Amino acid sequence: MKIKKAIIPIAGKGTRFLPATKEIAKEIIPIINVPMIHYIVEEACEAGIEQVIFVTASGKFAVEDYFDRNQELEAFLERNNKHKELELIRKIGSMVDVTSVRQKEQLGLGHAVLCAKNMIGNEPFAVLLGDDIVVNQTPAIKQLMDVSLTHSGATVIGVMEVPRNETNKYGIVKGEVINEKTLRMTGMVEKPKPEDAPTNLATPGRYILTPEIFSILEKIPRGAGNEYQLTDAINVLCQTRDVYAYRFEGDRYDTGNVHGYLDATIDFALRDPEVREKFLASLKQRLNKHGISL
Repeated sequence: MKIKKAIIPIAGKGTRFLPATKEIAKEIIPIINVPMIHYIVEEACEAGIEQVIFVTASGKFAVEDYFDRNQELEAFLERNNKHKELELIRKIGSMVDVTSVRQKEQLGLGHAVLCAKNMIGNEPFAVLLGDDIVVNQTPAIKQLMDVSLTHSGATVIGVMEVPRNETNKYGIVKGEVINEKTLRMTGMVEKPKPEDAPTNLATPGRYILTPEIFSILEKIPRGAGNEYQLTDAINVLCQTRDVYAYRFEGDRYDTGNVHGYLDATIDFALRDPEVREKFLASLKQRLNKHGISL
């Protein structure tokens, strides 16, 4: 079955980006001149997603507004013959059908996914975390869709290799190796110590899920952090269904923290032919100014 809907949870408070997030949604903070969330939605659209469901909280209205039409701005640009800019913002306003549901309490990723149950219905769907940008010619979520299709519409979890000493930062998968990129999962371990981690394959925020996950999420108890963990629900699913982990291709940036955001900004500047040379010249000038040699 074609996957047409994607859930993007964005209800977090963005405390690692204070004080900016005191007044604006973290997802609207730009990488150069494009908000972080644009890249997540763009990945979904390029994979064929037709409807994006944001799981939001208070103060996130700017995210929905960004993907809406702005008739006043469009009229201003048209009057001033700014045709390139006009085409750009019209494209953003028509990227995808956007809707939202409120997560009234911060009760974990599993709870956030469950909040969108009524909008998903009885069909498979994608989940893309709003903190994780993945750059690749074939969208990461499309790679997972293709694996799911190969395995009769099964649940597929995107994974990436991490250093052993960083397994305590992620959910880590375990299972039977099918090929160099795919495992048939037997379960997941939430943030294990390096010596206890079954593998070094971490889950950075891309999922293809089947609707049966909702009935599991409705029954599981609170887990780590006293929250409803998607990891716990996937572990239950692994007991009765084939669940796959797939090592997707692409450069991943954790823009939920300042260091990951800086990495993304630097790489995006270097990839952009209109920005690269000016960026390099500015960087060299400032390194010299501060007496830094590399």
